[in-house]
Amino acid sequence: MKKYNKWLKVLVLLGFVVFLTACGSTQEAVNAESTGLWDRYIIYNLSQLILWLSNLFGGSYPLGIAVFTIIIRALLLPLFQMQIKTQRKTQELQPELDAIKAKYPNKDRASMEAMQEEQQALMQDRGVNQFAGCLPMLIQLPVMMALYQAILRTEELRQGNFLWMNLGQPDPYFVLPVIAALLTFATTYFSMKSNPVQNTMTKSMTFVSPLMILLIGFTLPSAIALYWVISNAFTLAQTFIFNNPYKIIAEREAKAEAEKEKQRELKRQLRRATSKKK
Repeated sequence: MKKYNKWLKVLVLLGFVVFLTACGSTQEAVNAESTGLWDRYIIYNLSQLILWLSNLFGGSYPLGIAVFTIIIRALLLPLFQMQIKTQRKTQELQPELDAIKAKYPNKDRASMEAMQEEQQALMQDRGVNQFAGCLPMLIQLPVMMALYQAILRTEELRQGNFLWMNLGQPDPYFVLPVIAALLTFATTYFSMKSNPVQNTMTKSMTFVSPLMILLIGFTLPSAIALYWVISNAFTLAQTFIFNNPYKIIAEREAKAEAEKEKQRELKRQLRRATSKKK
């Protein structure tokens, strides 16, 4: 189940690239006279919100985008907490899921269907929704699409500057895409570090996600890369606050040690009981 969850995230990112490619030619500016649900009520209002936030900070468009990102992440916080809880439960279930998988060594269709049904039944019994981990990303996808369009179709944002970058153009030195990729790697690494079972899929996703962010970031406006940097930094901080891997590992080791001590005590009691009978 975890495998499908990870690949769903990859498909979401690929879908984002396809969407941007498809709408990349749409350069018509949005304004109060624009028509249609997407242009008039989503893109235009989003651009006005970012401009309003920017004006609060002296007309700084990067700060406006940064504050917008923080607001979005704060609004999504309950969903991310749900995602973290789901990931934690899935991690604890992983040994049992792998045990079920080992029961079906054959790769024929019937075996695979039986394995999936048994794994799904286990997850349902433990109250784990296998798709909950992708929900925040799925919600962020239209936000990124709208942000992309708002930047390209709002003159002030398209011509805004941040350090050496034009917000409407890719970072010429690729600094923001690299930082975004590194933060994605750190977020993925630490969110998976507490997983009691590390498999090939888990390890590959640690590198696949950052690589995709890096490659996509080379071609997108630097404002999108800025959004990713702030968003991933927020996620990394959130991981250590709500899902600290070192704390989880310490708790798991303490629990295992307590169980071992319990078993040792039972053995001692058994030996004493046996010696008294003699």
